Amino acid sequence: MSVVNVSEKSLAPRPVPSHRPAPVMVMLAVMVSLLALLPPAFVVYIGFDTGWETVKALIFRPRVAELLSNTLLLVLVTVPLSVFVGVLLAWLTERTTLAGRRLWSMLAVAPLAIPAFVQSYAWVSAVPSIHGLGAGVFLSVLAYYPFIYLPVAAVLRRLDPTLEDVAASLGTPPLRVFYRIVLPQLRLPVWGGALLVALHLLAEYGLYAMIRFDTFTTAIYDQFQSTFSGPAANMLAGVLALCCLAILTLEGATRGKARYARVGAGAPREQKRWQLNAAFQCFGQVFALIVILLAFAVPLAVLCRWLWLGGIENWNQANLWTSLQQTLVLAGSGAMVTLLAGVPIAWLSVRHPRPLFRVLEGCNYFTSSLPGIVVALALVTVTIHYARPVYQTEITLFLAYLLMFAPRGLINLRAGIAQAPVELENVARSLGKTPAVALWSVTLRLAAPGAAAGAALVFLGICNELTATLLLSPLGTRTLSTGFWALTSEIDYVAAAPYALLMILISLPLTGILYVQSQKLAGL
Repeated sequence: MSVVNVSEKSLAPRPVPSHRPAPVMVMLAVMVSLLALLPPAFVVYIGFDTGWETVKALIFRPRVAELLSNTLLLVLVTVPLSVFVGVLLAWLTERTTLAGRRLWSMLAVAPLAIPAFVQSYAWVSAVPSIHGLGAGVFLSVLAYYPFIYLPVAAVLRRLDPTLEDVAASLGTPPLRVFYRIVLPQLRLPVWGGALLVALHLLAEYGLYAMIRFDTFTTAIYDQFQSTFSGPAANMLAGVLALCCLAILTLEGATRGKARYARVGAGAPREQKRWQLNAAFQCFGQVFALIVILLAFAVPLAVLCRWLWLGGIENWNQANLWTSLQQTLVLAGSGAMVTLLAGVPIAWLSVRHPRPLFRVLEGCNYFTSSLPGIVVALALVTVTIHYARPVYQTEITLFLAYLLMFAPRGLINLRAGIAQAPVELENVARSLGKTPAVALWSVTLRLAAPGAAAGAALVFLGICNELTATLLLSPLGTRTLSTGFWALTSEIDYVAAAPYALLMILISLPLTGILYVQSQKLAGL
């Protein structure tokens, strides 16, 4: 009997260890989050260390007022125009009988495959006189309206048509139905897309430098090159960080607390499409054609022209293929580092959703909203003063990529881990697996699709990143973006064309994935 009892005890599953988070995971998450706080801490420290008199002299001067005016005007004009173009194009392709709407919807996201500074290169080489605020607004709308179009189109596909039917049955005209019923339900995607556009406007360097339009980012880079991280560059970085914080605060305060969900799944219904008469059909076709021509066809046509003028010899540049190789190595390594660093934070936020771990996760989101040039400037200053051996090495460059692109990996990792049942992880641990082995062999394998999507997004971000790579890359490093920038700075548009084409070819597959994912979110 005792033998049987011993056997039963030996066969009984071991109790699952305590549900307290593993100390190693907590320590790693804290380390990554502390690193994420480097740029904002740098901005605060520089302000106190410089002294109020110097800060006042550097900030309250006509040059800063000019940069602030340029930046505010750029944001105030570009964001509403991007919202107008994105919402109207989404409504035409998703809620009307526009001919060829499926083709137009695919073409509408195609400009995402063209980096903003490549968009500027194409237009400057085609129209050399283009410059100033008007050019900045024009090119920014063409480059960034897809950030509005994608979320708005996805929401329009999922909206419950019952509310529109009720309003129509009460005699409400179609246009008033759109303004009173549909448009208020687009508030969240419009606000989210507008936030992305505004942050990109503050962070962009190449687009505005090429059209000779001064913003905080271009001024910071110029100051850095002339004074090598002098007080003026640091103070401009501080003002730019405050602008980002102001935009984040404004978006959070104006988002509202309206409810956008309903209780119950309801019966699946096809969205009602507005029948377009001949005049509106013509307007829709012309509008969609103009947007796609300006944002996608013109840059590709200009690029093809330079490629044709360069001929086959243009592809024999030794630096071109070296740049492609280094871009792929840096992007692949950076994506892996960023993803691995995000695992502890994502795992803790899903398995142990405590306020402390939410704060650790939020640190990464806040830092990623800062422009890349602020992150790079912080790392330059910190490594020169406190970690000279890693200054201008791959370590500093990968750290910058981690700080800038961590949310792209975190969001997808969280989704993947959330879909991996915790019971399977507990079973593995009850069978004698250590927490790390259970996490690796069970949870991360099930979360692999989400992790792969996050890695792809980080990979694309690194491939097209310019400012941080220019400031932090080791001597001899030449990526596609920095090589392209070096050649365009020399007005060698022919030699720069292959670099631009390779960046577009790398970006196109991910753009297709984003479009397919937006279709899946709508259940199509």
